[in-house]
Amino acid sequence: MAKVIPIEKNKEYVLNISSMGYEGEGVGKIEDFTIFVPNALLGEKVKAKIVKVNKNFAFGKLVDIIEQSSERVEPVCSIYKRCGGCQLQHYSYKEQLKFKRERVKACMERIGKLKVVGIDSNEKDNAVVVHDTIGMDNPYRYRNKVQLPVGKNGKDVTIGFYAARSHEIIHMDTCNIQDEIADEVVKLIKAWSEKYAIEPYNEEAHQGIIRHVMIRKAFKTGETMVVLVTKNLNIPHVDKLVRTITENIAGIKSIIQNINDKRTNVILGQQCKTLWGEDTISDYIGDFKFNISALSFFQVNPIQTETLYSKALEYADLTGNETVFDAYCGTGTISLFLSQRAKKVYGVEIIPEAIENAIENAKQNNVNNVEFIVGQSEKVIPKLIEKGVKADVVVVDPPRKGCESILLEAIAKMGPERVVYVSCDPGTLARDLKIMDELGYKTLEIQPVDMFPQTAHVECVAKLVKENQGV
Repeated sequence: MAKVIPIEKNKEYVLNISSMGYEGEGVGKIEDFTIFVPNALLGEKVKAKIVKVNKNFAFGKLVDIIEQSSERVEPVCSIYKRCGGCQLQHYSYKEQLKFKRERVKACMERIGKLKVVGIDSNEKDNAVVVHDTIGMDNPYRYRNKVQLPVGKNGKDVTIGFYAARSHEIIHMDTCNIQDEIADEVVKLIKAWSEKYAIEPYNEEAHQGIIRHVMIRKAFKTGETMVVLVTKNLNIPHVDKLVRTITENIAGIKSIIQNINDKRTNVILGQQCKTLWGEDTISDYIGDFKFNISALSFFQVNPIQTETLYSKALEYADLTGNETVFDAYCGTGTISLFLSQRAKKVYGVEIIPEAIENAIENAKQNNVNNVEFIVGQSEKVIPKLIEKGVKADVVVVDPPRKGCESILLEAIAKMGPERVVYVSCDPGTLARDLKIMDELGYKTLEIQPVDMFPQTAHVECVAKLVKENQGV
């Protein structure tokens, strides 16, 4: 018998918001049928118009707030409801941090099948401690990099963020989660584009010149890089833009053109041309200095990155005698942190350019106990083990999809004392912790870190030990 859906599309319903969804949506129910309502908050009574109905759940648009949460705040951004960059600006920051811990906890319980407790619990035996989320003193203006699509609205050039679940560009004069310097650069590029009729890229027609603008601002050195992502090599009147930027932007060190002539949603192409200044800017994480190119990966929140890496180093619990594997090492940032207390660190990364950067970063910081290897972690690490190279501690920092099971199995077979898992997705983290639990590794604690305030994203560091080792 087919399930009866108790709601209809385009009709309005009154809902009590009893929980929060994965992306920070309010969740209400009608006859046990789940309805997600963006911008509704836990504890509120709202009126919502149903805009999409699926077999097991629906989406509603917030029409009215009948009973308002005491934790609702006025968003500081004038385009917040249209822009897809942030999801939680209407929630007090204290409650944002609570929401993120609850999201991690729910994933561990539902996906990981793990018993979860808080730090103050008396029931820590056979349970995972999920700590309160570490937040920021100032949860605004924290991003050191922003990538903005460029388009057209009538005759006006638009530079901003895509609206949620669309490719409509919402023009942005100021963004409260990025460095103020980016606001100034965007204004200059928009004015130059309109003055000299520089055509923005049209993705449907695959025509036009400027596709994206990327701005990087180093947190500790103050150095700024501006990257113009273009379809073609030639940019009319680019000398005028270079002069305008260099005369008006304090700390400007690098202006780069990146050429991407493909029909793709990938922002950056592989070819870069330095229009003015240096090829790189430099910044620090802790005491380590890093050179950052247009194509380099570098964490976008330097304050919380130091917090995240320091926690990973704490969980690794190194004495100076250990060999450490750093899987998915990127440009070597975590590897260098680990090198401070390890005997030897092996960093593995599939992207050759990232390994080149990592080797350069190690040289620049006079670190001699790290070796970087190009390749898939799930293939390289088992080969290292076969050669007799074994780690006392393994650190993994995989992409959003998590670790390949073959890597987890190889790690468990090698038998390191501890595993530290750095994750940008609580769902895949929970899945992998369940696998590790079945392979004999117990998760002791998880520390959520708020790398992206005002958004639904949360990073975590988890500490695992061999089952027979105990705490």
